[in-house]
Amino acid sequence: MALVKHSKKSCAVNPLKMSQPIGGALAFMGVSNCMPVLHGSQGCTSFGLVLFVRHFREAIPLQTTAMNEVATILGGLDNIEQSILNIVKRANPEVIGICSTGVTETKGDDVDGYLKSMRQRRPELADLGIVYVSTPDFKDAFQDGFGKTVTKIIEEFVPRYEESPQRAPARVNVLAGCHLTPGDIDELRDIIECFGLEPTFLPDLSGSLDGHIPEDFTPTTLGGVTKADIARMGTAGWTLAIGEQMRDAAVALEARAGVPFALFDRLTGLGVNDDFVAFLSKISGRPVPLKIRRLRGQLVDSMLDGHFHFGGKRIAIGAEPDLLWSVGSFLAEMGAEIIGAVTTTKSPLLAKFPAEEVLIGDLEDLEQRAEGSDLIITHSHGRQASERLGVPLFRLGLPTFDRLGAAQEVSVGYRGTRNLIFAIGNIFIARTHEPDAETWRQDFQDHAHAGAAAQSNQLVQIETIV
Repeated sequence: MALVKHSKKSCAVNPLKMSQPIGGALAFMGVSNCMPVLHGSQGCTSFGLVLFVRHFREAIPLQTTAMNEVATILGGLDNIEQSILNIVKRANPEVIGICSTGVTETKGDDVDGYLKSMRQRRPELADLGIVYVSTPDFKDAFQDGFGKTVTKIIEEFVPRYEESPQRAPARVNVLAGCHLTPGDIDELRDIIECFGLEPTFLPDLSGSLDGHIPEDFTPTTLGGVTKADIARMGTAGWTLAIGEQMRDAAVALEARAGVPFALFDRLTGLGVNDDFVAFLSKISGRPVPLKIRRLRGQLVDSMLDGHFHFGGKRIAIGAEPDLLWSVGSFLAEMGAEIIGAVTTTKSPLLAKFPAEEVLIGDLEDLEQRAEGSDLIITHSHGRQASERLGVPLFRLGLPTFDRLGAAQEVSVGYRGTRNLIFAIGNIFIARTHEPDAETWRQDFQDHAHAGAAAQSNQLVQIETIV
């Protein structure tokens, strides 16, 4: 059991967390033909746009209501209507997703009420899906905004059934948390389809941000789950919620359509994947395929090969709660010691984390706890701390902007867990064969002194000859 603490500093130094509206915008990017909009200033949207472009290295659809000082004081409802009309005229999306920001939340705009009256005045928008989510960036974090947005999408598009509808037992809903990459979602799709099941992912970032090149340019999202697919989620046989952040969304779907759900708080590791595969076998009525059994055997062998290098290693991790729980718990199972755990927001999983304490703080807190560690795990903003401490950095999470392929990384399922063992284990192996920073500096100075002495002797010999 871990002691959960909150940082008492007056400000964040090298922040670890990202804001709620950025998390909400990412959730909307997993919906097909959607245009995410931040209801705030242009600077808020520009920040999020740059962050996503650098991480995914793709064209990112993201618009703004362009609030200025006057609109902020008087109210930005006219800005919302004008933004929606402009987007419909230029991009013709099927869905517009609006996330609030700190500026508009402080003013207290009644956006839900205004959207209702706008639809009454403009019948041409009747078929347009509009989802508004309250995501003030002065509270909570990226994971919270993502989870709230998925819940609101379900409440907007899944019809409420008074009686239990006719179900399609082979169809399953998969609510994918923000800690899952597009590569993770593809891996889960392959596993679920091996059992003859038809998964519907919400959101489906593997369809929109997996790095594919479209045949034609589109100003909206390139793929993902459609509005019609979301509406059908109420008739699925089961809902699989991946990550604690998806609990509220699963509860909302069950309340609206009676779809039972099973929550898997992580899918990185051996035992948790055994439970996941056993559940798929149970609801599908099929035995575990040979392919999955073989992948499990490969993971067991990889754990056997790697545990010599993980045992006793001291690791510091900074990540969103679900990602922290997923990776940190597995590393502890491999014999590593988590000497520093820093996260961004509250979660019921934190108290169960395998460390003495978990701090809701920033990267400065992580750097202080990482002294004397063998590895730091966090996103690319932890690279300066890694350099100062002379401790290797394993980049994980969003944003990862100084390495290629962040969106295709896989760390779930038997295959993804095996890949994680190899990636981190190779860092430990390389570390044992490389001199530490102090040894390197001493060797450099010795070589420099030897070179200077040799040059001095050569000059003496030349002078003697002359």
